[in-house]
Amino acid sequence: EVQLVESGGGLVQPGGSLRLSCAASGFSFRTYDMSWFRQAPGKEREWIASIYSGDDTFLADSVKGRFTISRDNFKSTVSLQMNSLKPDDTATYYCAAARLPGGGTWYLIPTFYNYWGQGTQVTVSS
Repeated sequence: EVQLVESGGGLVQPGGSLRLSCAASGFSFRTYDMSWFRQAPGKEREWIASIYSGDDTFLADSVKGRFTISRDNFKSTVSLQMNSLKPDDTATYYCAAARLPGGGTWYLIPTFYNYWGQGTQVTVSS
């Protein structure tokens, strides 16, 4: 059974940090490209960051310089380090897995992903 289980969400003050983790099982993690999306109430799901199986990384402009994505193929985990958090970062964060086509920005498109986690809530508020 394929599983993606996110953890690490919570309530944090503006300017604070959180580290989200996503534990994968049931598929060949090291061969998959991994991404983080987020969705705030009343808004569409938004792509945040991707790390390919070859370790290339991509970050949305809205989080560049504040968030970092990384993966550990031995532990089958992908992490999102979030620093300098803002109230606008409040959302449910999801990890997703896919074998994306080479080139282009396919990582932006949710329908390309085969597997999704259940999400973890991040709330940035004073």
